[in-house]
Formats: sequence, C-alpha cells, structure tokens
Amino acid sequence: MQLRLRRAVFALAVLSGATLTAYGQADPIKFGKPDPQDFEAKNFVADSAAEAVILCDFGSSRFAMVDNDFKVAFDRVLRIKILKKSGYDWATLKVPLYKKGNQEEKLTNLRGYTYNMVNGQLTKDKLESSAVFNEQTSVNNSIRKFTLPNVRVGSVIEVTYTVNSDFLFNFQDWQFQNSIPVRWSEYRASIPEYFDYKMLMQGYETLAEQERTDGSAQFTLRSAGGFIEGSSAFSGSGGRQAASSETVTARVTNYRWAMKNVPAFRDEPFMTTADDYMSRIDFELAGIRWPNQPYQSVAGSWEKINTSLLEHESFGDQLKRTGFLKEKVAAIMAQHTDLATRVAAIHQLVRQSVKHNGKSGFYATSTLRRAYDQHTGNAADVNLLLIALLRDAGLEANPVLLSTRSNGMVNQSLPLLSKFNYVVAHVVLPEKQEMFVDATEELLPCGTLPTRCLNGQGRLIMPRAQDSRWVDLQPTQRYVEYRKVDLKLDERGTITGSVHQEHGGYDAYHERERLHTQGEKKYMEELAKRHEGWSVGKFTFHQQEDLLKPLSLDYEFAVTGADASAATLYLNPLREFDSVKNPFVHEDRRFPVNFGAAMEETTLLTITLPAGYETEELPKQAILDLPDNGGRFMYSATSQNGAVQVVSRLNLRKPVYSAEEYASLREFYTRMLAKHAEQIVVKKKS
Repeated sequence: MQLRLRRAVFALAVLSGATLTAYGQADPIKFGKPDPQDFEAKNFVADSAAEAVILCDFGSSRFAMVDNDFKVAFDRVLRIKILKKSGYDWATLKVPLYKKGNQEEKLTNLRGYTYNMVNGQLTKDKLESSAVFNEQTSVNNSIRKFTLPNVRVGSVIEVTYTVNSDFLFNFQDWQFQNSIPVRWSEYRASIPEYFDYKMLMQGYETLAEQERTDGSAQFTLRSAGGFIEGSSAFSGSGGRQAASSETVTARVTNYRWAMKNVPAFRDEPFMTTADDYMSRIDFELAGIRWPNQPYQSVAGSWEKINTSLLEHESFGDQLKRTGFLKEKVAAIMAQHTDLATRVAAIHQLVRQSVKHNGKSGFYATSTLRRAYDQHTGNAADVNLLLIALLRDAGLEANPVLLSTRSNGMVNQSLPLLSKFNYVVAHVVLPEKQEMFVDATEELLPCGTLPTRCLNGQGRLIMPRAQDSRWVDLQPTQRYVEYRKVDLKLDERGTITGSVHQEHGGYDAYHERERLHTQGEKKYMEELAKRHEGWSVGKFTFHQQEDLLKPLSLDYEFAVTGADASAATLYLNPLREFDSVKNPFVHEDRRFPVNFGAAMEETTLLTITLPAGYETEELPKQAILDLPDNGGRFMYSATSQNGAVQVVSRLNLRKPVYSAEEYASLREFYTRMLAKHAEQIVVKKKS
C-alpha cells in the first residue's frame, strides 16, 4: 500500500525541503577521512580468517517535506578493509530501489573512493559514474550496482549515498551483521509522531548502544480537506472545504542503535537462508496519527491480503480462465472417478504441458493461456494453472502462499504479502484428507512438495477470507536410503562386491535429478570417485521413470589389496558407504538444524571371509537415542559360518531440531561415526 500526503496539505514552517532529524551523538564516521590505523596490518591479525572487514557501516533515515509531500531519505556511509583477493567482491556494491507507477526511489549523492598505501603515501581512486549500472530485477524492483576501482589486498574502500523514497511503507531496514566481521554498525531513525512503525529486532548479537530521545518540529496546516491520498478515514465528509491554516508542533522521536565487533555470520549445514538469523532491525508502517483525526491503521491484515489476491488480475482472475482446456479436463474426469487418481492425472497434464523456468513468484507473468501455449512459466504460471484445472475437474483446490527456504521465514504476526514468493496447491480429498501439490518438478511425484518449499507454514487462501488459515508444510515424505552390500574378501585384502541400493522419498528425487543431469555413465564415474581405489563394473538402474517407487541401483565393484597375503586384515567397511565426517563441527549453534524432512538410512553389509580366516575382533552392539524420541541409531556386528554381518540403522524422526537440541544431535553424530570407524579385525587361523 502506498501512502502519500496530498499536495498543498502541509508545509514545514521552516525552509521547504528541510529534514526532521536531531541527534546528540557525533557521527561515527566521516566520509573522505580514512583512519591511518586502517592501513596497519597489526590491527587485523585477529581477522586472519576473514576476506574483508566492515570497518564502519553507518545509516540514518529521516523524513523530509518535499513539494508538500512527506518523503523518507536514507543516508549511508560504508567503509570496508580488503584482506584477501577473495574479498575483492566486496568492492562491488548493490543498492535495491523500488518503483510503482510514475513514482520511484532515487539514488543520489553517490560517491566512493578506494584508498591504498603506496610507498608510505596514501593514494585514492574515485568511483566514476561510468562504473554505475542499473539492473531491472522485476517490474517494481531494480538494483543500482557499482564497483570501486583499483582494489587490491590492503585497500580500504568507502562509499556514501542517499536513497530518496516516496514510499512511507518502505522505511529502510538495517542489518548489523554480515558474512564478514563488522567493527562498528550504527543505524539512526528520526520519526515524527504522525507515523507509527513497528520495529522488529532479530538475531543473537547484543546492542552496544541503544538510545531514544525526543525532539520537535513545527508544521503548518494549510487545508482542512483530506489528509492521506486514497484513505477514506482521512478525507472530509462534506467535500472540499475552504482552506485554513494552523501551525502545530509535532514530537519527533530519534532512535539510535549500534553494535560493536560483530562476528561474521557463520553458515552452517542444514539451515534456511542466513537472513533468518542475522542480527537486524526491520520496520513496518502500522498506522497514521494526525492532529484531531482518529488513528488510522494502515497495516495489512490476512483477510485484506486474501481479498486483494483473489481480486488481482494475475492471481484470482487467472483461476477463472481455463476454458481452453475443458476438453482435456473432461476426458480426465471420465477416465478417473477416484479423486486421488484424478489429482495425479491433472498434475501430470500440467507438469508435461508447462515447464518451470526456475523462477519463483505467486503472480502469473501474463495469462495462464499464454504460459500453456509457450510451454513455460514461473511457479505461479504452473501452479495457478494446476489449481484452476483441479477445480474444473471437480476438486476442492485452493492456493497456498509460502516463502521458500532461500527467501526466509514468514512472521505470522505481520500480514505482509511481500514476504511470500511462491504458491502451491492445497487439495481436499474425501474424509478430509489434505494434500499439497506442486507441478514445477518433473521428477517429483504428485503430492510431494519440492524441498525448497519445506519452510515452516504457508497461508491457505480460501474463497471466503475468513476461512483462510495457516497450514503446516511439514512433509509426510522422508529422506530414505537403503543399501544391501555383499563383499568377498581374499587373503591379500582384495575386496569384490555387489551393491543393491534404493533411494526413496526426497532422496529419490535428489538422486533422480543427479541421474537426469549427469546421465548413467557420469553418475557412476562420480560414484567411483567418492571411493578411493574403487573400480566399478556392471551397473543397472531400475524404476527411473516410476516416481512413486524408489530409484534403485545394482552395481559391482572391486578394490585391490596388497601384493601378498597377510596374517591379519583390518576392515572399516561402513566408512565406504556412510558419512565419514560429522557435519556439526562447531560446539555451539544459535539457530535450528533444519533438514526439511525426517531421515532414514539403513545399511546391511555381509563380508565373506577367505578360507582359513576368522574374526578376531568385532565392534560391540550400540543403540543411541536422541532426547524426546527425536531419533535412534542402532548398530550390530556378528560373525557366523565364515562371514561377518554388519547392520547400521539411522532414524532422525524430526525435520527440524532446535538450537537447544543441537548439543545432543552433535554428540549423537559423533558417537555414531565413531562406531562406524571401529575396525573389524580378521586373522588367519593358527
């Protein structure tokens, strides 16, 4: 929603274009005046692992009256030290800008320098206007991109710029933490009492400074007519009234937040986007308080979002325009009376007719007819067509808005459509059975969401706004891997073996995708590379096309042993077939471990010993359990009739483990891998 003051409604009692800001603290950085200490290597010894360091990131947002309209101005000064060649990418900066209709955010006052110490003398290279480029990323969004010149190891780069915005709802957020260390990050905001913003702090780092002070500014009221364009709550009831003037004094609240020595955010395995966890503060316009007027809430609501979507020409309207496929739908309905089978048939029709172009989105790019005719489209083109055809086929199907894992989590307490970037179908079958359907992936069966969608909850958009609700996206499918291995050992330690392995659930999807991309030969070459000394012989894939069944593979391999027989042989067979390293290397973790889905891995391994040999040492049986029934690992090794049988079963029952459960999960993996590393000792009979 765009909010803009009517022209000729208010003007500052001071100079036109004056800003509303008052801070008692001196600015933490002065553009164009680098600190000599930033060119001394000794000051960066502690940052030896970093490719660059943010020396200071200082931003401030303030309101300005321009042409009798309120606008938001955001100023920033950023200074970075480059420590390694891999840090050169930090010399390329991007500023996102928003536009709608004939209004757009504008980047002004852009300046930049690269500083280098050459033979004891400080040199500087200026950012030239020819190095600034504009990249349009969507209809409403663009990026202004620029690269600082003459960057080398040891350089200090700095930029300053201003973003002027007409969009009061788009108040600048601020990120204190980044993927490199930050020495100082400070943000200031000066907000007049007329604007009510929710401020949401997230992350795990603590503020070094936090201040709030009050100031004031005078305004001259020059019209009794409406106040906010497009808002009936702020318009007069009797038409346009005669102009009058009144000077009012408004309170201005000045905020200041700062963090010091913020560590680089550490990417961890099994996580959603880092943006979910980095320390930051976000703003949302909740309402307007104008003199002698009732408080006007401008925050969205889920019911408003529901209504606007269903009325939107690229969302709700598209669900009504599928008559061009009525004959195909009629044929499917005649052929499939069972509703679950009918869903699968519609899913197959869409999946084969419109290929996903890899782009997200919940609005159709044009029309569903055009996407069908061109055989390609974004996620909305594909899945809105799916929903519409499911409805035409007599099924109860509705859209579910969600945010993908790379896009971040959705805060359910904040009704913001902008936080979503994807749509899938929700289908109700007899006996209230519910299923999610997505037709963007060729290698996923009907009823299985892509792993990118496994991100908490989605918003079900119903025909009646009051019926809309949150739905859990937790899948019923798991990562399932089964392996049966038969090995034959000779007295030199040479091993020949046959392997039958099956991949089910999400594991089947990932392996089918690899197989589809690489082809069988390349797939097997990559498999052999993961095992030192392996030579792979015959192999056969099964059920490649039947997505409802596991993908299976049978193959043979051999590993050459020593040149002569040995009296004692040492074996670690499971280390060839299961994980060798613990993915959880750090002692602590501040955010959840998010696998996306539960996991099950089973390995049954049999080793036939050479004639005249017997087992001297076998690992002991082990059973490990995670707290609260979170998972189990079972291991056993037995010897009988000249053969050793090893059984390993891992079952992680939860798709997400909290930060509080991390220590237990890490220890669980440590002990499991230690058990896998225990040797089987085989000796020649005396």
